[in-house]
Amino acid sequence: MSIPDSTATFPEYAPLPESALGPELNADGYYAGRVQDNLFWVTDGTYQSAFLATPDGVVLFDAPPTIGNNLRRAVDELTAAENLPNTVTHLVYSHHHADHAGASYLFGDVVRIGHAETRRLLQRDNDRARPAPEVTFEDSYTLEVGGSRVELAYHGPNHSPDNVYIHFPDHDTMMLIDVVNVGWVPIYNLNLSEDVPGYLDAPDRALEYSWTHYVGGHLGRLGTRDDVTLHQRYIADIVDSSHAALGSVDPTPYFARYGANAWAGVAGYLDAVTDAAAAPVIEKYTGVLGAADVPALTTTTTFSILQSIRLDLGGGSQVHP
Repeated sequence: MSIPDSTATFPEYAPLPESALGPELNADGYYAGRVQDNLFWVTDGTYQSAFLATPDGVVLFDAPPTIGNNLRRAVDELTAAENLPNTVTHLVYSHHHADHAGASYLFGDVVRIGHAETRRLLQRDNDRARPAPEVTFEDSYTLEVGGSRVELAYHGPNHSPDNVYIHFPDHDTMMLIDVVNVGWVPIYNLNLSEDVPGYLDAPDRALEYSWTHYVGGHLGRLGTRDDVTLHQRYIADIVDSSHAALGSVDPTPYFARYGANAWAGVAGYLDAVTDAAAAPVIEKYTGVLGAADVPALTTTTTFSILQSIRLDLGGGSQVHP
């Protein structure tokens, strides 16, 4: 084990806005509460899960390993309060990533449901902690358990190739994971998203549904439609700023300076464009969204969007005369 460096310095950041903070965690390190009626949610302050408590058993939506066995505790606590059975009968995967599904194995032999691509990817990954779903769908799937209804839909790749929309029409709730971090900026590289155009389109898709409550999969509180709209403004400002930077930063000095070292010239130019695009967004959203002033977060998100503008949309391309 390495010994911490007592001389290390750590940067200071702006105070978090109140809108970034969720409810206080209990002594076991989680918070569990009601979303609406028999739909509940669980958070450890960083990750989120949800479940339906029905007379025919519990339907769990995602099983993040950081929450882990606290999911079992939350289910036991809230089903006991509702005088309902605590047996988990179904587990729905939002997508295949281990940080949202890695505690699936804790629930044993349940009916697992996910997109067909989720099954393919989990079979590829061969992770015992994430058994592949037995029940799959391509476009949509309606799950009804104990009088509760859930609508699952796939609208194409976004954060991942298999990320689905989980709509609770009878509970006024949308669950869409790893797209909007309620009250916060995305983590590195646009929440580590694989399909940038799909990611940028996903909030619009979510807002086409009827809902009031939003489960985003991360951090400490539930969201609202206003939270999704704020996220859209943040992303739109990055897009606009990226277009402006692509049109204003001259690549010539970087390639002239590094000559035959082409990658050094490319890196210098793209870093300069990214920094120019990110700077006004960081300034605008510091104090509005949590961690907006942590430079690497908005900067790497800007880089991902900027590269999509260049590579997916053809923006900023320079054609040799």
